[in-house]
Amino acid sequence: MNEVTDVNTQRRTFLRTTAGAGLIAAAAVAGLLKPARVLAAGWDKAAFEAKGVPEALKALGAGAAEPSKQVVIKAPDAAENGAVVPVEVTSQLPNTEAILVLAEKNTTPLVANFELANGAEPYVATRIKMIQSSAVRAVVRAGGKYYSASKEIRVTIGGCGG
Repeated sequence: MNEVTDVNTQRRTFLRTTAGAGLIAAAAVAGLLKPARVLAAGWDKAAFEAKGVPEALKALGAGAAEPSKQVVIKAPDAAENGAVVPVEVTSQLPNTEAILVLAEKNTTPLVANFELANGAEPYVATRIKMIQSSAVRAVVRAGGKYYSASKEIRVTIGGCGG
C-alpha cells in the first residue's frame, strides 16, 4: 500500500510541475511573460544600491522629477510595523511607462521599479520595508518625463532590524 501511495504522490507532483511549467512556457510564447523582466535581467544595480534618494534618481535619469498631483500615493499615515508597510501608487498621467517607489530614510532608498507595458493600468500595490519614519516618494515616468509625489509615514516599529 505504501508503494502505491508513493507512486500516486510522485505522479501528482510530476503533473503539477509539468502543468505549471507548461503554463509559464505558453505565457512566454504568447508574449504575456517576458523572461528577462521576470528574472530581473535589466535591473539597474546602481540605482538599487544608491545610498541616497538623489543618487538613486540620478542613476535612473529621474533627477529632475517635478511634483504632480496626478501621482497619487495611498499609504497609512502611521505604520505599526515597518517590515510590512502597504503602499499603492496610481498615475493619472497619460502614457505612464514606469512607477518607482522610494523610502527616503532607508539605507538603500529605492524600494521598487515597476516598468509598465503599453496599455497597462498605471497602478501598483506593494508592501515595503521602512527602517524608520520618513517620506515615501513615488516617481512616475510618463511620456519620457518624470513626475513625483510624496507622503510622510510614521513607523512605530522599524522594519529593518529596528
